[in-house]
Amino acid sequence: MNARRQLSHDCQASTREQEQGFTLIELLIVMSVMLVLMTLGLPQLLKLNKQSHELSAVQSVRTIVQAQLTYNSMYPANGFSCSLAQLGGDPKSGAPSAQSAQLIAPDIASGIKAGYTFSITNCNKVTVNNQDMYTSYEVTAVPTAVGKTGDRGFCSDENNRITFDPAGGTNCTQPIQ
Repeated sequence: MNARRQLSHDCQASTREQEQGFTLIELLIVMSVMLVLMTLGLPQLLKLNKQSHELSAVQSVRTIVQAQLTYNSMYPANGFSCSLAQLGGDPKSGAPSAQSAQLIAPDIASGIKAGYTFSITNCNKVTVNNQDMYTSYEVTAVPTAVGKTGDRGFCSDENNRITFDPAGGTNCTQPIQ
């Protein structure tokens, strides 16, 4: 009886030693399943990333337009600003001025934020009392890499109406819903 127990115990011990860990086939199956799941999820992640960049761009355009209205009321002799740098500025550098109004964040004032390039273009000016006064402008936001950082370009002007270009440029003809 003792010999039978010993033999049974030895068989169980050798079986346990053989069963430790995963086989190569099991690991390959798990890795294949993970690869399929990643392949299905990656396009959706990229789409969500583009959507977040576009949402950030629209909000930044709104911020710039609001800063333009504030700039116009603070410096009526200048009218609107024709430069993002004028709307920006470092609060540590002193009080706001017409050249550094400190109305927008430094990342927007630099012209690049969240995969988009921002600019103020199409500025129309008139001369009043020997001083240039800008009476209109256009804010544009264009993806730095169309199709990767965003699909649409965005525009707005002094009328505060945001439109978009489905091709990612500045031919903004379609209003945002």
